[in-house]
Amino acid sequence: MATLSAGSVVAVIGSGAMGSGIAQVAASAGHIVKLYDTRPEAVAKAIADIGAVYRKLADKQKMTAADADAATARLKAAQGLNDVADAALVVEAIVENLDVKRSLFADLEGVVADDCILATNTSSISVTAIAAKLRRPQRLVGMHFFNPVPLMALVEVISGLATDSAVAQTVYDTAARWGKSPVHAKSTPGFIVNRVARPYYAEGLRLLNEQAADPATIDAVLREAGGFRMGPFELMDLIGHDVNYSVTQSVFNAYYNDPRFTPSVIQQELVNAGFLGRKSGRGFYAYGEGAVAPAVATEAPQPNPEYANYSMGQDAMGAVTSTALMDALLERFRAHGVEVGLKKHLEGNAHGHAQDIAPAIHCNGAAVYLTDGRTATQRARDSKHPDTVVFDLALDYGKAPRIALACSDQCRPAAFNSVVGLFQAAGFAVTKLDDVPGLAVMRTVAMLANEAADAVNQGVCSAEGADTAMQKGVNYPKGPLAWADSIGIGHVVTVLHNLAAAYGEDRYRVSPLLRRKLAAGGKFHA
Repeated sequence: MATLSAGSVVAVIGSGAMGSGIAQVAASAGHIVKLYDTRPEAVAKAIADIGAVYRKLADKQKMTAADADAATARLKAAQGLNDVADAALVVEAIVENLDVKRSLFADLEGVVADDCILATNTSSISVTAIAAKLRRPQRLVGMHFFNPVPLMALVEVISGLATDSAVAQTVYDTAARWGKSPVHAKSTPGFIVNRVARPYYAEGLRLLNEQAADPATIDAVLREAGGFRMGPFELMDLIGHDVNYSVTQSVFNAYYNDPRFTPSVIQQELVNAGFLGRKSGRGFYAYGEGAVAPAVATEAPQPNPEYANYSMGQDAMGAVTSTALMDALLERFRAHGVEVGLKKHLEGNAHGHAQDIAPAIHCNGAAVYLTDGRTATQRARDSKHPDTVVFDLALDYGKAPRIALACSDQCRPAAFNSVVGLFQAAGFAVTKLDDVPGLAVMRTVAMLANEAADAVNQGVCSAEGADTAMQKGVNYPKGPLAWADSIGIGHVVTVLHNLAAAYGEDRYRVSPLLRRKLAAGGKFHA
């Protein structure tokens, strides 16, 4: 079995947003597309709308007028299922209901040829379960597109237990020829994206529940420091809390109440109140006429500190070490003319207290560390240094416009303000978070990497597939496993270990694959 030829017939069942998008992409790729829906008027409207999109693309010179006319001509309305008998591929994009999907595919088996591939666009239902009652279950595969289909590159190609590998490869190759970025996945709850993305929402909700900051501030930190296109709260408002909460519940139940996927009471309350986000006019934010965007908490300007120096850390053998992340931050300081002197030898801090073995910046008596998952308060106690400040992860310390800091409960205000002034002098807008373990970006990225590693460890996908899925499916700035490589597998494991110690929950258990990579001294990507 090979890639579907350009002239072969593709049938799309369901003319809603997903079905119309799939039809548009398939017709653009040269296929005759037969679109069927139980409502003939919906099919007519979908074909007219797709034709209008083609004309707009031609007007913008993104396709020729001739190609637009030809693609429109390839769109056909099917009057009934019998009209798709000549299809080489049928893609179902109907209601998310197992019984309804099973019934449709059973009917299709009586119509199409034995070598026709049957594909479901399900986002949450087991492909194995959909195929279970078919006469030829080996030809059914998941072909999960993301909305809006013409713009989103990812296609999850999902194999159930019975799916023939050649069928899955044909769909993979076909999606690639359509200009998509396909990834292979095993039929497990949430597949790749809806599983690996859970921590993005869950950690944001936990930060809010622990009063680390308000939604607008947490969103700003994830966007402006973490590089995410949208923060978790604005993204949940966009998706709809009813939908997002339902997916979380579905994954939680499917994994037999694994605490890693525990739904949030905060989101449940929003759903109970009918505050569903943009579509209802209110979620974490208010929408509509007169709505005012809430302010982001940003520290007031502080003077440059009197001095700042940097001491390298020690590894397990006592050798002096640095980290790539700390080096990138120091380069940012230098680029802005902020002098941070180098202190190579660890002889205790200015107050004669025990020195932390990690790399640190010292600023007017404050010791400043990259968060390792401990609170600043715990770290101050461990190092016997009251004036302790921790800073959050950034996607790119050289370019990030914002940084998040937290200080220990023991820290003097003057010491913290000197650290604020140091980061401000390097061009950062500084947000102070309450002293929560792992801050915002670091704990979120660590948990995303942990979940992606577990998916790889359990054979759901490859490391490359996990990273591609999260970048192409939900626009993450970096694949979670590539991000773990750049942070350092050891630091990610330390963060997770410290989160687990702080909360006493199995939720933060470290993936066996992360531990294995650490033990081998390896990375996910060469």
